[in-house]
Amino acid sequence: MSRTLRLTPHGLRIAGCVVLLSAALTFPASPALASGGGFLGGLDDIKTVASTVPANGDVNPYGVAVAPTTVGHLHRGDVLVSNFNNSTNAQGTGTTIVEITPGGRRSVFATVHESQVPGGVGLTTALIALRSGWVIVGNLPTTDGTSATATAGSLLVIDPWGHLREVWKGHGINGPWDATAADFGDQAVLFVTNVLNGTVAHSPATVFRGTVLRLRIALTGSMPRIESTRVIGSGFPERTDPAALVVGPTGVALGSDGTLYVADTVRSRLAAIPYALTRVTSAGDGATVRSGGPLNGPLGLVAVPGGDLVSVNAGDGRAVEVSPDGRLIAVRWLDKSGSPPGAGALFGLAVANRGHTLYFVDDATNTLQLLH
Repeated sequence: MSRTLRLTPHGLRIAGCVVLLSAALTFPASPALASGGGFLGGLDDIKTVASTVPANGDVNPYGVAVAPTTVGHLHRGDVLVSNFNNSTNAQGTGTTIVEITPGGRRSVFATVHESQVPGGVGLTTALIALRSGWVIVGNLPTTDGTSATATAGSLLVIDPWGHLREVWKGHGINGPWDATAADFGDQAVLFVTNVLNGTVAHSPATVFRGTVLRLRIALTGSMPRIESTRVIGSGFPERTDPAALVVGPTGVALGSDGTLYVADTVRSRLAAIPYALTRVTSAGDGATVRSGGPLNGPLGLVAVPGGDLVSVNAGDGRAVEVSPDGRLIAVRWLDKSGSPPGAGALFGLAVANRGHTLYFVDDATNTLQLLH
């Protein structure tokens, strides 16, 4: 069935319904923490919500998603966090998604066992919670925590009770690193970045083969199913890295006008892919929104109320807010630990509470944090 897409000031209108497009230590606000206005400038404090480490010891929290509905074991407003490392800190071996209430109570939402997924389990930042209750998470496994054993991986489909129901392989999925989605209820459109197209074979050289994959998912019937896939972005730089396993296109955020924004981590750049929901050709590596300082290896990326983009840096512990036309709006420190300050601490993030707060994970402390 064909559908009519129309943009409104509040989101995307499809077949008559508006769809909004979609991650107790306290620091007082100060010039050392924040500069500028916009969304980041309106948030005052950073609060530790909870540890993200479950009983099995998994560490290195990556993905963040806020449950949009209450169904099964999911409760609306709870935060899901995926872990990339196991208890020995080996990358690409984490098997758990934890669920954390706004009040800080943590439980294990899902544990994906290696026996269920041929090739192993390493849950990435590509974490999506849909209104139907289905959770989709990226899987980029290794056998020894190094990029030499990294494999193409898969997308894992988990039901609202935390049970793995399906493993999606192929379809252009090759090292799913981050994801976002437009959720239409009976259908969803997923956008997934891939970082393993030739990366391991050419290690440690940079290759320009990173892709953005669009998957149309039907949510009617007993199981989600892939209806179609298309590469809408290509040629992004990617490389192996002993500290981060792999560095390549990471965060993706969908604007209300249908533009998909991509964090081009290697080049410290934010890129734009127009007409992401409907385009039939690849936009290559997109149009540059902004590059260079204060962007410093941007990883997680979200669109915030008003349309600005907020990314978090791999190279330091700052969040950076940029307008869709590339104007720098605000810069804020989220983590100053280590040397250089905050390097390697930040990854996934998500807007919550009707756009009034920002959840983010801190890999340095294995915690979920709230900027409010």
